[in-house]
Amino acid sequence: MNKEKIAQTLIHLRGDRSREEVAKSIGISVSALQMYENGQRIPKDEIKIKIAQYYGVSIETIFFS
Repeated sequence: MNKEKIAQTLIHLRGDRSREEVAKSIGISVSALQMYENGQRIPKDEIKIKIAQYYGVSIETIFFS
């Protein structure tokens, strides 16, 4: 898993939405989302599912491409 590529994909998917809006919708903290977007952490599997569902893309698109 390439943390930098995942981070770039997450930032791209978020677009004009605020981190606060996305984090609240997914049910995670803003700081957790920030760490994912900065490539500092990879989310747990259940959070990967929530992120993919929120953005309407497959888990593979974000985390395994």
